[in-house]
Amino acid sequence: MSKDKVAAYAQQQKRNLSPREVEAMAFTKAAVLLEEAKGKTNSIEEYAKALRFNHLLWTIIQADLTEPENQLPNEIKANIMSLSIFVDKQTTKAMRTSNAADLDVLININRNLAAGLRTTPQTAGAEAPRPQQAGTQSA
Repeated sequence: MSKDKVAAYAQQQKRNLSPREVEAMAFTKAAVLLEEAKGKTNSIEEYAKALRFNHLLWTIIQADLTEPENQLPNEIKANIMSLSIFVDKQTTKAMRTSNAADLDVLININRNLAAGLRTTPQTAGAEAPRPQQAGTQSA
């Protein structure tokens, strides 16, 4: 398959994704870049590139939260904003120290958010264990 056909296919796939799927992909990409950066602490340019991408992603999230069209409940907006402030601080720390271990918390946050975005409300309810009723026996 030619590169043009692969690029066209990839572009079509992006058009068919829901906003949640696009966000999940962005968080996954940030986590992958940060994971790769853990092995590149001796190259500040490569290390910083991953941190810049992650910072840009979180800056976009912060900007989206302040848009009047954002219909998330205020409590969720506040929680996400608090998390983004923590991510900003952790990113600054990671840039300052160039310590690969400082990336772990950022990687975990991004992976967990990506996983949550990939879980639909229907799937989440189906995966939750059902409580046993009084008087029933487990199999």
